[in-house]
Amino acid sequence: MFGPIAEPLRTSRLLLEPLAVHHAEEMAGVLDDARLHEYIGGEPLTPEELRARYEHLVAGPAPFHQEYWLNWTVFRRRDGRAVGYVQATVTPAAEGLRASVAWVVGMNHQGFGFATEAAAAMLAWLRAHGITDVRASIHPDNLASAAVARKLGLHPTTERDEDETVWRHVPQTGA
Repeated sequence: MFGPIAEPLRTSRLLLEPLAVHHAEEMAGVLDDARLHEYIGGEPLTPEELRARYEHLVAGPAPFHQEYWLNWTVFRRRDGRAVGYVQATVTPAAEGLRASVAWVVGMNHQGFGFATEAAAAMLAWLRAHGITDVRASIHPDNLASAAVARKLGLHPTTERDEDETVWRHVPQTGA
C-alpha cells in the first residue's frame, strides 16, 4: 500500500521529525519511566532495544500489508531536546483511509501541552493528505490522554480495542 511519507512538521514550540534510528538513544531516556507505561503497556526499553524497534518502524510494514506507518519524534524547538513521539497507522477504510493515532510524552515533559500541540500538528497533516477518519485507542483510566483527545475533537465511542476505548473524530458530511 502506498501513502504519504512523513515529513518534518513545525509548531510554535515543537519540531516533529520523521522517526530515525538515531533518535533511539535520546528517546530511551525520555521513555525510561515505568509510570509512562502504566496505560500503554510494555516497559522501558534500553537504547539498544529501542534502536532495534526503530529500525523495524523505519523499515515499515511488509509490502503485502494493507497499511503504512507514520512516526514522528517530537523535539522542543527552543533547545532541540526530545520530549516524545506521535504516530499514525493508516489503513484502508470503507470510504478512503483511516488513521489510528497515538501520542506519548515523557513524564518530565507532561503538563505543558506538548502532546496536544504535537498531535494537533499530526492530525492537520493527515487531513491535508485526505485522511479524515481518525481514531485513538485510550485506556479508560488514562485521563491525560482522554483530555488530549477531547482537545483534538475526538469523542469516545462504545467501540473497544482490547481494554481501551476507541475515540473517533467524526468527519463532517454534506455541503
